[in-house]
Amino acid sequence: MLVLTRRIGESLLIGDDIEVTLLDIKGDSVRIGINAPRETRIQRAEIVQAVVAENTAAASDADAETVDAILAAVRHARRQ
Repeated sequence: MLVLTRRIGESLLIGDDIEVTLLDIKGDSVRIGINAPRETRIQRAEIVQAVVAENTAAASDADAETVDAILAAVRHARRQ
């Protein structure tokens, strides 16, 4: 990981077309501005992680429901 020190108003460049500017510092928070092409996806890491966790949980629930349905159908078929 590259660690840089910036002051308010200073920027850093990522590649040729992404500029990140430090806009403000208040307490333990910083505001940054990102200037990038529209096609560049910019997402907060904690949101991506939450979505991945939610999707994983939903897939596990769906798998369990499918297995339960199959077992119920097999039990029903054996009874007949």
